Amino acid sequence: MTTLLETDKDSRRTEQPSTTPEESPLKRALRIEPRPVWEEEPTKAGLAFKGFGLVTICAIVLVPLWVVVVTSLSDTKTINDAGGLVVWPRTVTFVAYKELLGGGAVTRAALVSVGLTLVGTAFSMVISVLCAYGLSRRDSFAHSKLLMTLMATMFFGAGLIPTYLLVTGIGLSNSYWSMILPSAISVFNILVLRGFFMDTAPELIDAARIDGAGEWRILLQIVMPLSRAVIAVISLFYAVGYWSQWFNAMLYIQDSDKYPLQMILRQLVLQHQVPPGAMGAAVSSGAINSLAVQMAVMVLALIPVAVLSPFVQKHFQKGMLTGAVKG
Repeated sequence: MTTLLETDKDSRRTEQPSTTPEESPLKRALRIEPRPVWEEEPTKAGLAFKGFGLVTICAIVLVPLWVVVVTSLSDTKTINDAGGLVVWPRTVTFVAYKELLGGGAVTRAALVSVGLTLVGTAFSMVISVLCAYGLSRRDSFAHSKLLMTLMATMFFGAGLIPTYLLVTGIGLSNSYWSMILPSAISVFNILVLRGFFMDTAPELIDAARIDGAGEWRILLQIVMPLSRAVIAVISLFYAVGYWSQWFNAMLYIQDSDKYPLQMILRQLVLQHQVPPGAMGAAVSSGAINSLAVQMAVMVLALIPVAVLSPFVQKHFQKGMLTGAVKG
């Protein structure tokens, strides 16, 4: 009897949860997992080549960004002495940014781009989520026909001239909606969302239907919370597309007050046109170098994407791979 009791105590003692502190995220990231038996041990030459390749790729990405930022912060004398782009700063000045954000054409264009990005992304996501959810239900109305019709638009397009005639014919010329509606929907994004929605456990949806939930409640309270990863990724795709848009503005917008930021950047870089006003007077007088203005606008255009991307990065693998493989 004593032996049985001692054995039972020992088993209970071993079954108790460990009270050791959890491993920090940094230690988990730095921990080296055991190499699978089928993988060969890396050689020193291979490791050196990989390290050199990573450093080279980082330099190719970061050096141009460094040059753009440094040039935007340089004064006219430094830019003239360097003969153009500045690699190493001598003096740091924020005159170009003060002129750009001082309430002129660039500030107005930045506000237009922010509005287009917010409204356009919300509009595109609502339409894409509704379409993807409907196509993810195999018993929905005309499921196969609608899916084939959408997929056909990925390979066959009407062309630029019919699209232009359609947009202008329905009265969208010189309207903000002309920069949203023609590119509001991406069939690829809808297919990715559809694949992720199809991965939702059917038991959850069946249980919700038994409890009396309708399709709207199933979508809003079950499917979408489980699909936060892919929704975040697709939202970033749409947001970057709207923020970087300039072609639709060039086609349909005649009023320069409605130009987005990318259109102003195109005028500065490709056409060498400085927006009228205080900035144009400053560039003409030599107080600000036109190259510094161009680089400053580039930096302003890159900031939103650079800020938002790290927050969505963790969702890329789960959101894209899972949604693309399913369905």
